[in-house]
Amino acid sequence: MLFDSSVRRELWRSFMATLVVLLTVVLTMVLIRILGQATRGAFAPADVSLIMSYTVVTQLPVLLALALFVSVVTVLSRMWRDSEMVVWQASGARQFSFLRPLLRMAWPIVALVAASTLVARPWAYDQTEVLKHRFEKRSDMARVTPGQFQPSADGKRVFFIDSHSDGQTTGRNVFMVLTDKGMESVVTAREGQIITDKGMRYLMLHQGERIQTRLDTGEVTTAQFEQARVLVGEAPDAGLADPELRAMATPTLIAERSRDARGELVWRLGLVWAAFNMVLAGLALAAGNSRRNSSWNLVYALLLFVVYFNLLTLTQSWVVQGRMKWAPALLGVHGGLTLALLGLIAWRDGVFRSLGQRASEARP
Repeated sequence: MLFDSSVRRELWRSFMATLVVLLTVVLTMVLIRILGQATRGAFAPADVSLIMSYTVVTQLPVLLALALFVSVVTVLSRMWRDSEMVVWQASGARQFSFLRPLLRMAWPIVALVAASTLVARPWAYDQTEVLKHRFEKRSDMARVTPGQFQPSADGKRVFFIDSHSDGQTTGRNVFMVLTDKGMESVVTAREGQIITDKGMRYLMLHQGERIQTRLDTGEVTTAQFEQARVLVGEAPDAGLADPELRAMATPTLIAERSRDARGELVWRLGLVWAAFNMVLAGLALAAGNSRRNSSWNLVYALLLFVVYFNLLTLTQSWVVQGRMKWAPALLGVHGGLTLALLGLIAWRDGVFRSLGQRASEARP
């Protein structure tokens, strides 16, 4: 009982500390990337916090699996380094004896990985696509934040309206720069309004001036107008585009028969299986010799994690390309690694050696 509780207590402490560090690093990287996308007009600046939350949810399964793997490797490596493992082995504990406390500690994490991979991750991708689609389908005038310069969706126009505008369909004191076919036009108007005519969107300007410059010759033309209409694009569709595979719910994905859907399903189920394999890998690779202060086991563990998760993505591409079926991809890669790790643990416990000795003693 003491053995089981002490191992699980230290594993939980190491796991929580590792997860906090990983979340801090990921949050920093995600925030920098999302702020860059918001400045380029990928989504509304007001949705930055929501987009960041959804992005963290999509990264959560890998972070949980990595934190679990690191905690198992670091705790068991410390026990070998401080000769604590020798004491447990002298008390009758073998390598397979650690499977019980490891799995009792790891099963809630593996269940959380499964829930976040199969349920939360697709939902987060779907919500992100909804926010981006909603922003992309807004009119160019609606994209503009009053008091700030904002490029249009195609990058050919830059808009500015003063801070007293409603920022939806009508803008006051409009400033606009248009660049197209070697011509640059600077348009100012007292008021602008978005209208729709025959499936096209137009910006109706009132009481303004237009300065047009030919970029090749520098010729400048000036004109004043009471009303002018500028084409800004097609009318937005009311419906959403077809959802990405990453945003599809898992039951819907299972019902799909396409290669792409099977590849995404292999990735999701494989990630859950990979979280379980990380526990076995940590137990198998953390073994060492207390008389030698070597960190090669940690290097091997890191290499295994990198290669394994790259192989997870590679099997997805194989299924999409039709080189493998989804069931052999799961069983061959993840099931094969499970058997190999169990065999390595048994070899470190001397199971194969004792079986060989029994077989030799049984011979006449």
